Amino acid sequence: PTNHLDLESIQALNNSLRDFKGTILFTSHDHTFTQTVANRIIEISPNGTLDKLMEYDEYITDPKVQEQREALKG
Repeated sequence: PTNHLDLESIQALNNSLRDFKGTILFTSHDHTFTQTVANRIIEISPNGTLDKLMEYDEYITDPKVQEQREALKG
């Protein structure tokens, strides 16, 4: 959602979404946006789902999660 925004607008959007108390379901290729906004990661694959209450960087580096992600790949 941030491709065509200037830095000030990106920061305002990220801050607003981070402060929002409800649920936001999104998909993004923007690592920084995902790391800033997400505090729960749900990965959906044909072989099942992973649901982790953690930030994105932790999700992609945690050894236990890496094992679980590999198991989902089959």
